[in-house]
Amino acid sequence: MTEIKAPEFPESIADGEIATWHVQVGDAVRRDQLLVEIETDKVVLEVVAQEDGQITEILKGEGETVLAEEVLALYKAGAAEVSVSVAETQTTANLAASALTPATTAATQDAAADVSAPTAEAIASPAAKKIADENHLDVTKLVGSGKGGRITKEDVLKAVEASDRISAASVPTQANLVIETPISKEGRVERRVPMTRLRASVARRLIEAQETAAMLTTFNEVDMTAIMDLRRQYKEAFEKAHDGTRLGFMSFFVRACVEALKRFPAVNASIDGSDIVYHGFQDIGVAVGSPRGLVVPVLRDADSLTLAEVESQIREYGAKAQANKLSIDDMTGGTFTISNGGVYGSLLSTPILNPPQTGILGMHKIQERPMAVNGEVKIRPMMYLALSYDHRLIDGQEAVRFLVTIKDFLEEPARILLDI
Repeated sequence: MTEIKAPEFPESIADGEIATWHVQVGDAVRRDQLLVEIETDKVVLEVVAQEDGQITEILKGEGETVLAEEVLALYKAGAAEVSVSVAETQTTANLAASALTPATTAATQDAAADVSAPTAEAIASPAAKKIADENHLDVTKLVGSGKGGRITKEDVLKAVEASDRISAASVPTQANLVIETPISKEGRVERRVPMTRLRASVARRLIEAQETAAMLTTFNEVDMTAIMDLRRQYKEAFEKAHDGTRLGFMSFFVRACVEALKRFPAVNASIDGSDIVYHGFQDIGVAVGSPRGLVVPVLRDADSLTLAEVESQIREYGAKAQANKLSIDDMTGGTFTISNGGVYGSLLSTPILNPPQTGILGMHKIQERPMAVNGEVKIRPMMYLALSYDHRLIDGQEAVRFLVTIKDFLEEPARILLDI
């Protein structure tokens, strides 16, 4: 027998939980076929078959916790054998019987009448009959494997196991079970669903951030006129020059943050115990919503990426997040985070830190507002910005200056090019 093991988890992940089995005992599998999904605090890991074979035993059911390289199931390598359950055998027999012609059926019945054979109940052992009664099975519908067709205890146990597998396949697993409980005569209900490990991990980290950091938020607003004019002017040329990559707002914000982080290294640092770790690189995390919860993939060495490369990576991460295909490497690390609540219509918010980082920038909805420009009232596309920071490391004046620097870069994009 060959063992099917859980993959080796990264150091930041202690264990996982069986989310979904895509095969059952007796199923034939092919090499590289998806067998089971394991949900961890950060990503969903897939376990595939290493070679052709047949599943013989599943050791860890859905909803159970597993450790790295723990055995999940066993399978017989090589050509898969055909596995037919007791229920399937009975169904096949019924179909075969219904296909007989009347003449054949009559002849068979006449021949059977001439043979004085005991009934199925009579040839079932006492132990087999007791187990069958306890599990509400009709022994007359079972095929005995004992001498003379005698129904043994093992025959009944196999039938019970097959019945349990069929029942389990038709009932939602514990991990996906939705319990509805009426709470009034009007028919109102409550829905109770287990929290996913990813959602639980996000909740735990958010509480940890609020309990361990002296978190503060400062606000400002940015006039998006220059960025919007730049996009409008070069949108088509940019897309054509970069193989269909669209010019969005996020790349400008990433570039502005990178330049601001270079000027204010404390915002790009992290606290490790009683030490301050200053990072000589800018790995920007971009908060992305997924069906399983909030995830933060990281743009590595963002200072060396072009606007097109930033947009391309963000689009790729978004697609992988929706398909639950983000890997551990995609989300490991990060020295600063950008969260864009504006895509959902948020006008103002206070983002929560992503430990051990000391700063996070919140983007919001672009909304036209009347603004005083050179003594005149003009309508401008404005966006509120929010910077949450750890006051243990970053002083208020430093946080304000950092946010103003981002504002200046966005209102005058030429500053980025000129490095001023």
